[in-house]
Amino acid sequence: MKIGILSDSHKKVSHAKSVIDALLERGAEFLIHAGDVVEVETLEYLHSRGVRYVAVYGNNDAHLISYQHQFNLVKEPHYFKLANTTFKLMHLPYYMSGDTEVVIFGHTHEFFTEQRGKTLFINPGEVCGRKKPYTESALLEVQEEHFKLHYITCTDEAKPNSQEFHFSRGNNDD
Repeated sequence: MKIGILSDSHKKVSHAKSVIDALLERGAEFLIHAGDVVEVETLEYLHSRGVRYVAVYGNNDAHLISYQHQFNLVKEPHYFKLANTTFKLMHLPYYMSGDTEVVIFGHTHEFFTEQRGKTLFINPGEVCGRKKPYTESALLEVQEEHFKLHYITCTDEAKPNSQEFHFSRGNNDD
């Protein structure tokens, strides 16, 4: 299964739409927004794309509380299972224990991935391009024996660039 991951879109709705479309074009079957959605229009666009999704509240999303039942907007940490894989989704990197197979977070505006023991940690970076002149996102391929993660960057002028990472499922560094 391919899972598109984005975070920190803030007020850049056009950037968020472009990233969502790019992830769907790459075959994403589920989308995860790791918080700081900020704009209702971004939630509306996620919802309109006809693919399952989940978004978590970020520290800049308190004003979206009234939309909780209209969109799949959840509080952190949010645990769920998808593609026979356990996930923990949050915005703030405060619940970083490895109690699931995959932990997804945002907030730092910096791409990060690392496997610690049996847990894969992923921060897709920022959609808003606040700290850099490009958007960032990730596409996680969940396979039976491993994870393949594509880190995707894109500027307005160039086609997307992708870097690939491979992780074994059930790897244990202990």
